[in-house]
Amino acid sequence: MSEMPLIAVIEDEEHLAQGLLFNLQAEGYRTHHEADGDTALEYLLKTNDRVDVVVLDGMLPGTDGFNIVRAMRKAEQYTPVLMLTARSRPEEVLEGLDAGADDYLPKPFDLGILLARIKSLLRRTAWHRNAAPPGSELEVPSAQPVEYSFNHRTIRFDLLELVAPNRTTQLTVMEADLLRYLTEREGQVVSRKEILDQVWRVHEDTDTRAIDNFIVRLRRYIEDDPANPQHLVTVRGIGYRFLANP
Repeated sequence: MSEMPLIAVIEDEEHLAQGLLFNLQAEGYRTHHEADGDTALEYLLKTNDRVDVVVLDGMLPGTDGFNIVRAMRKAEQYTPVLMLTARSRPEEVLEGLDAGADDYLPKPFDLGILLARIKSLLRRTAWHRNAAPPGSELEVPSAQPVEYSFNHRTIRFDLLELVAPNRTTQLTVMEADLLRYLTEREGQVVSRKEILDQVWRVHEDTDTRAIDNFIVRLRRYIEDDPANPQHLVTVRGIGYRFLANP
């Protein structure tokens, strides 16, 4: 029998943290808790534990959640991160996604939704580790393509990788989701608002500069010359268009 997934809960509100730990353990998950950003970052970067999902509060004493996820990604540590954000601050959502988080939930949140989001991230982790046994609920859905190729590059959605001639880039779940959304609409103009609504699930009117920063990062992965993009082009005043064969 395989070991149950380990969920790291990084949350300084004691009552919320204890509630999360209790319910995650009731679902059969193993848990680890940190209440301080500095000790959490040290744990995440140095632990020998195989952490499967990090539930990370954006606002923490010490190093905040946004800098924690930035440090993880800079260290090429791609454990899926579910960020908890203040409901009244959609800019926190954008900052978290721009930093490299894979998903988010605004506080207060419904426990059932949180558990569903964790299960979704675990499913992606299982695909990446080739750990999903045939017939299990974590198996890759057959309806979605697992690869997309263009310009001597292949996006491997099942492994969260972008394979180029001289390098393989590990993708976060959100990077892979946005690339899938754009490639499925090859040649179509996709607005920034559509990305906010359909990919990031942010529905408030808010600053879209985080999307532009995100696109800059994706261009480093897919373009021969990121400063002169040919595949992921800007449509001024609207959004972006993906072109497989410009």
